[in-house]
Amino acid sequence: MSTPSTRVPQQERSRATQARLLEATVDCLVRYGWSGTTTTVVAAHAGVSRGAQLHHYPTKAALVTAAVAHLAERRAEELRVEAEALPVGPQRLDRVIDLLGVAFTGPLFVAALELWVAARTDPELRGALVPLEARVGREMHRLTVALLDVDERRPGVREAVQATLDLLRGLGVANLLNDDSARRTALLHTWKHQLATLLAPGAAAPGHDDPA
Repeated sequence: MSTPSTRVPQQERSRATQARLLEATVDCLVRYGWSGTTTTVVAAHAGVSRGAQLHHYPTKAALVTAAVAHLAERRAEELRVEAEALPVGPQRLDRVIDLLGVAFTGPLFVAALELWVAARTDPELRGALVPLEARVGREMHRLTVALLDVDERRPGVREAVQATLDLLRGLGVANLLNDDSARRTALLHTWKHQLATLLAPGAAAPGHDDPA
């Protein structure tokens, strides 16, 4: 019979094994894509036995969705930490957009995109991915509102924040096959000015101009 002192190391080993599997899964999705990311490849990449991998994540869908959720949570926490160094005043918006831009070009975005495409024709993956993406999307939206330090109750603010995230997502897709950094920088420069106007206190929401 195990004692509390023996259970703790076992739990720690189990968490360490899970972490290795999740990190290896994201790395494999980025390197090999969905079709090349088999559970056998991930286990070998993580240095974990096939049995241990199946114990923690019995299916490929369970493994990859857990990996994306893990990385999304980790990246959100990193953004919160980075936000502590953000300046106040007009420069804050500029820095926030730059930080978010990195999130839509990094490993998490590439791995997630592999899953989005695969889920179109894989019912099991789609069933696991749709609720996860909804949760990640809501968290990213809330985080962006907090980073920008804006009041979402004001008309137009929610739409402006979501438009920003949609723009960054689209630019991230455009950057996958070719280096799109020049066009990306120019577009974001323009959007930063427009967003600052939309989020300025007293700004009228699009389609809600003050009456003459």
